Amino acid sequence: MRRVHLYRNLIALSAVAALLTTLFLAGYALGVSDRSPARAQDGGQPDEVDEIFAPFWEAWTLLHENYVDPLDDEALMEGALRGMLSTLGDPHTDYMDPETFDRVNESMSGAYEGIGATVRLNETLGGLELVSIMPGSPAEAAGLLPGDTIVEVDGQDVTGQGQNEIIAQVRGPAGTVVRLGIHRPGEPELLYFNVTRDRIKVSSVTWEILEDGIGYIRLNQFEFSTGQAMRDAIRDMGGDSLKGLILDVRANPGGYLTTAIDVASAFLDSGPVVIERGPDREYTHEALGDAIATKVPMVVLVDEGSASASELIAGALQDRGRATIIGMPTFGKGSVQVWRELSNGGGIRITISRWYTPNGRSVSEVGIEPDVRVAFDPTRGLDGDTQLEAAIDYLTRSEDARAGAPASSPTPTPSP
Repeated sequence: MRRVHLYRNLIALSAVAALLTTLFLAGYALGVSDRSPARAQDGGQPDEVDEIFAPFWEAWTLLHENYVDPLDDEALMEGALRGMLSTLGDPHTDYMDPETFDRVNESMSGAYEGIGATVRLNETLGGLELVSIMPGSPAEAAGLLPGDTIVEVDGQDVTGQGQNEIIAQVRGPAGTVVRLGIHRPGEPELLYFNVTRDRIKVSSVTWEILEDGIGYIRLNQFEFSTGQAMRDAIRDMGGDSLKGLILDVRANPGGYLTTAIDVASAFLDSGPVVIERGPDREYTHEALGDAIATKVPMVVLVDEGSASASELIAGALQDRGRATIIGMPTFGKGSVQVWRELSNGGGIRITISRWYTPNGRSVSEVGIEPDVRVAFDPTRGLDGDTQLEAAIDYLTRSEDARAGAPASSPTPTPSP
């Protein structure tokens, strides 16, 4: 039997840097915490800008003079914003209306009202694919499963909508019901679920000691205090006396750049953690110090839902030879965003740089390739967690090898 200890971290956070968290958001982001309001320039725009925008205002005037039905100026403005940002072809640079921006900010406080699942945009079907279901959540109670894709919300087809628009419809006040139309692989017709939203709270760090003296750390999301909370948990588990250490960032969509660097630094005495490249600069972020248990054999668990900050940590520890990566290839999000609030209460996130592993690898579109591929069957539940079993087996065999017995790698499980 395993001895289980839950580490509960006090959450005090008002800014947001990731659009998808382990609560219920959509998209993946590695961000910096600048949410200062953007303001229009004083004194007018340069002549060339006025000239560029002349056709826009001509069209605006013609619409108001000629269109058959009444116009919603706010909707026209928001449509123009979305269209402008969409021309960049960057899914991580987008506009959020005031309601969506408020909901996203609320989520990073560690508590929110929704259904309790991680999601990502389904590029094939449209809609939002459920990556993981939070234990004890409304989503779990309703019978939703990883791999399900939300294609209808309260009777409305959402497959043509953006991820932010869908998320705003799925979330809502605790106690209210949302009816979801679900495409489930292998099912010939849509399935429908009535999900009662609830207030959901999650700790950024949880941990336990496995019976073989192996420490297990789960990072549910990246908050400003996550690095320190993780260090405290490792010390509580015994630090250098551990036989092995498992860092689980599966289905963790990422968060603040500074937090990701802090977490990776906990396992590296010195040296590079990540390379950040912007339009006019390149900067190598070095380990910050305060490393702990740097000699304890280590595994990082990843999957298709590990993105952005999670990939940064896995890539840094893989390149530096500090940890063995076990699981499935990660999401592939290698850019950094800044969030800015607009005067209407909405906001935009803008890609400001791209990041690379210490060896110069980009994860964009390709992700982190595990050292050992092991598939996970979500229908088997926690008792059938083949990836965790592989990590324990790898560390146990490594310990046997240090004691003089031959070691071998875990046997990969075929992908489903």
